[in-house]
Amino acid sequence: MLTAHRGAAVAQQQPMDNTDLSIELVDPKVLRVCADPRNLPFSNEKGEGFENKIAELFAEKLHKKLDYMYFPQATGFVRMTLGAHRCDVIMGIPQGDELVQGTNPYYRTAYALVTKSGSGLEDVASLGDERLKGKHLGIVAGTPPATNMAANGLMASAKPYPLMIDTRVDSSVAAMIKDLKAGEIEAAVLWGPMAGYYAMHSDPALHISPLVKETSGPQLVYRIGMGVRPADQNWKRLLNRLIQENQPAINEILLGFGVPLLDENNRLITAEMTAKRP
Repeated sequence: MLTAHRGAAVAQQQPMDNTDLSIELVDPKVLRVCADPRNLPFSNEKGEGFENKIAELFAEKLHKKLDYMYFPQATGFVRMTLGAHRCDVIMGIPQGDELVQGTNPYYRTAYALVTKSGSGLEDVASLGDERLKGKHLGIVAGTPPATNMAANGLMASAKPYPLMIDTRVDSSVAAMIKDLKAGEIEAAVLWGPMAGYYAMHSDPALHISPLVKETSGPQLVYRIGMGVRPADQNWKRLLNRLIQENQPAINEILLGFGVPLLDENNRLITAEMTAKRP
């Protein structure tokens, strides 16, 4: 983790880079973040999500006040927040998203299979695994793993949950986890950060297995960065520097929320590995 001295040094480097953020940012003195008001583990209005915590870390390093533009992360989110110049960064964007300009990635994770302990499915790492044949799986409709499930003949017995919802009043993930606990479904296919967070907070705890061995269909491993406006080159460079300088601290935050972090060889990154890094 950066010391306060090094954090100040980062801030002082900005003029040396000929960085005039006043052209790019809504308010150069404020870190204005675009976020969903009710979307744990990512963010909420109480600042309890891991994207909130990373935003707090960056605000501290930049010596800026932190403020949010909250809007439900559904259709129109980017247009109504970042695109409308009401905030300056979206904290979590998959690499390659065409609606924004992405920073360097700050974590890598995958969709995962969530199961009860003793299900016999704890080490499943692909939706092509024969053990899933005939199982009742929960899946968020329209997400990449739904394509893999269809290719493997798993959709006929699957239970779909809606993708586009108003997070202020509904949660497909919470409904899926509830059904898993009640035995309505035998496993849930969820985006890694959600899988890890809900599994960690369940009683008894649920098991997650990242789906890192897909042999057909979309790959289910993604790099996640931050999103800025296409014209904001100096701001992007500054965020890239902050990500690089603070990666161990970022990992610590993510692991604390149960996010399954993967290295470039699809091996899980542990808290012990993060602690050993300089």
